[in-house]
Amino acid sequence: MAKVKLFKIWSSPFSLRIVWALQLKGIPYETIHEDHSNKSPFLLQSNPIHKKVPVLLHNGNAVVESLIVLEYVDETWKENPLPPEDPLERATAHFWARYGDEKVLPSIGESFMKEGKEQDEAIVKAKENLKYLEEELNSKKFFGGEKLGFADIALGWLAHYVSVFEDVAEMKMVTEEEFPLLSAWAATFADVPIIKDNWPSIGKLIAKFQASIESHLSKMYQVD
Repeated sequence: MAKVKLFKIWSSPFSLRIVWALQLKGIPYETIHEDHSNKSPFLLQSNPIHKKVPVLLHNGNAVVESLIVLEYVDETWKENPLPPEDPLERATAHFWARYGDEKVLPSIGESFMKEGKEQDEAIVKAKENLKYLEEELNSKKFFGGEKLGFADIALGWLAHYVSVFEDVAEMKMVTEEEFPLLSAWAATFADVPIIKDNWPSIGKLIAKFQASIESHLSKMYQVD
């Protein structure tokens, strides 16, 4: 049997993508927990450019970067395919996955890290990015249609982590009034058994991100 190990950090939404994919496909694997402040030599050697989780170790070979790992998992184990079979639909799913990482996630992060006018501007940009996701759903159950797929897994962090950010920053980013389709998708996605059984503790995430924001603001206003 192929030996599969997943190197992850408990709070990482990028690691969570691979957990979901492996479990949706029924692939047995061993979890190796990494420490963000003390990363292992294996992690640093396997992903020397970004030095981040997740790292998938399959038969001794390391695969890095979560979207690439998702593609690898899907192409290696054919059961329960994640992207659609149609080439155009597959390309679309990959586009929205990258859009989430390159546009949505950074803009939401900016919204919670900034203050004053800069925060207001960041919120406007983040909501503009979210609006494209709202339009893409277009009354579909999932981004690919009726079946949970590649784009949903890539964007799945929205269904859990945004509410954590909102609690920490005491502000609302995604409301049912402003984003009804995205809110409905998040609720449906979060209720899938494999998804909801693997969410990190909200309490622990709130404490972690609260500490991160406080550290960030402290550095911003530090006087030498």
